[in-house]
Amino acid sequence: MIPKITLEQWAAFKAVVDEGSFARAAETLNKSQSTVSYSLSKMEERLPAPVFEQAGRKAQLTDFGEAIYRHASNLLEQAQLLDQTANYLASGWEAEVTLAVDGIVCINKVFKALQNFSKESPQTRIRILEPTLSGTDEALIQREADLVITARVPPGFLAEPFGFVKKVPVSSPDHSLQKQTFPITEDILKQHRQIVIRDSGIKRSQNSGWLDSEQRWTVSHFATSIAAVKAGLGFGFLPKEQILRELENGELVLVPLEQGREQLIPIYIVASAQSHAGPATLEIKRYLAQQKLGE
Repeated sequence: MIPKITLEQWAAFKAVVDEGSFARAAETLNKSQSTVSYSLSKMEERLPAPVFEQAGRKAQLTDFGEAIYRHASNLLEQAQLLDQTANYLASGWEAEVTLAVDGIVCINKVFKALQNFSKESPQTRIRILEPTLSGTDEALIQREADLVITARVPPGFLAEPFGFVKKVPVSSPDHSLQKQTFPITEDILKQHRQIVIRDSGIKRSQNSGWLDSEQRWTVSHFATSIAAVKAGLGFGFLPKEQILRELENGELVLVPLEQGREQLIPIYIVASAQSHAGPATLEIKRYLAQQKLGE
């Protein structure tokens, strides 16, 4: 169905309402006053009710006109967004960018970068995948994501440093490990249940700091592992940045290891299409590089 009223007529109507006169509306639209007046009169002919009514020497919007004005404003805004989107697409700017973020990474700094990017390009859709371990490798190698934030860089890919994640051994304050009166060795740790993260890759060939303890409980997300350790179900090596609040309020405490109390894990940003990444992908990568982990 072809609309009876054109965008140009809706624009004339909105400008007259916003500016308060035909003369100022014509100046805003860079058109003659007669052109604006003609557009508005043709629009009113096609409407089922008047949009203006006389109030003394001035014309004001009717209730119908008020409602129509709001719809016209939304329509013109959507038309402007459509023009911008068309320009983005014509210039090669991607309509959607997929980002794979390994679960070990605190998502807050990623969101900060994406928020800055979205101010520049609100039309670009963002899709976030949250794999773990070799699942992150697969998202990169199989081109499931345009950008990958990972602790491992597969052969053949170039990476940009994104800081580091610090993993620390923790348990609940009432866990039996906290009752030890001497530094805890790896052999002692193996006698206790460890909470580990499941590898989301198809082959599931990696583990997240598992010490080969038989008493192992496996979960799919770091948020679940944090909850399990807080509940006293076992100890775990958890990303410190993701448990700062729990460490501060005492819900989690550090396990007093004899050695290896911290694990520093380098994190990288990798583009799956190394030589022909799109402009939106490269721009997101630039914003991510400004939000270094561990800083």
